[in-house]
Amino acid sequence: MTENRKNDRPPHLWVDAIQAEDRVSGCYLVKEKRLATARNGKAFLSLTLADRTGEISAKVWENAESVSGRFHEGDIVQVEGKAGAYRDQLQMTVSGLNLWEGSPDPKIFLETSPQDPSEMIRSLREVLKGIADVHLKGLVDSFLGDREFLTSFKRAPAAKNFHHSYLGGLLEHTLSVCRMAVHAADHYPQLNRDLLMASAFLHDIGKIRELKYDLSIDYTDEGRLVGHVVLGVAMVDEKLKGFREFPMELAVKLRHLILSHHGQYDFGSPKMPKFLEAFALHLIDDLDAKINGIGRFLERDRHEGAWTDFNRMFGRYFLKGEIQPAETPLKEPTPPGSWQGTLFSSTPNT
Repeated sequence: MTENRKNDRPPHLWVDAIQAEDRVSGCYLVKEKRLATARNGKAFLSLTLADRTGEISAKVWENAESVSGRFHEGDIVQVEGKAGAYRDQLQMTVSGLNLWEGSPDPKIFLETSPQDPSEMIRSLREVLKGIADVHLKGLVDSFLGDREFLTSFKRAPAAKNFHHSYLGGLLEHTLSVCRMAVHAADHYPQLNRDLLMASAFLHDIGKIRELKYDLSIDYTDEGRLVGHVVLGVAMVDEKLKGFREFPMELAVKLRHLILSHHGQYDFGSPKMPKFLEAFALHLIDDLDAKINGIGRFLERDRHEGAWTDFNRMFGRYFLKGEIQPAETPLKEPTPPGSWQGTLFSSTPNT
């Protein structure tokens, strides 16, 4: 294991550009680190290295215990190694690794939304202008007029891993959910349009306190202990203190919409949806999250062929290309009536 203590960052090879047999030299974020023991009793280091384009598994086979003491999870390390294929997966064998002591460039490690945040805010304001209820409109405007809230809301990711897990992801997701809420209310007139739109905007606001994002996305202590669902209700309640005439029934429904938007208890929802708008919000939120998350999985999959690698979250493979034609031609169809003779005997009818 060589040791490189230079502070000059080597030319960066993006993770999504690494191919088998490539020599790798660059700075990467350590997302996971595990010191383990091989069958021969020798220690090795298993790592997940990342930049904004993706992740790659890496192994340190030489002097693993000594190398492990140089850095921690969440650090930026300067790495040299070679990529190879292991069980149809790309894996790097590390030959040189050290803690990066220079100033890290967040643009290398944190992905950002492809959409402009200022434009998304303008679009969100335009959508929310459609709220007619004076109480809901006042509450929504109190958040949109809060500069400290907007600064965090424009930058925050929507999740750590699965969907919209990049800077600006929360705003992108919220705008999408609000737009779909408008379409749902147009299609189903029995829905309370204003209530659905307001809750679409407010359902995930607690994520600005649940997540932190410096060089990587992770949970805050408050996020782990309380969670964005409950934090969101608390943020709404704090704003409601300034509205003396806000109807109690409306406030209770808003709280339920936020508390139930994950849909099921085992998905982190304190309550299950118990009126139409709550069902609609849950389904819209779930649809947007999954379209984004699965779409990103398809884009980043490096498995050869028309099918992705196995997705453990959904327990399936996904088709990412065209359906391939059968390798052997299908047999000629059996003439009508001829199946009867072969169904109950080994010799055909004559």
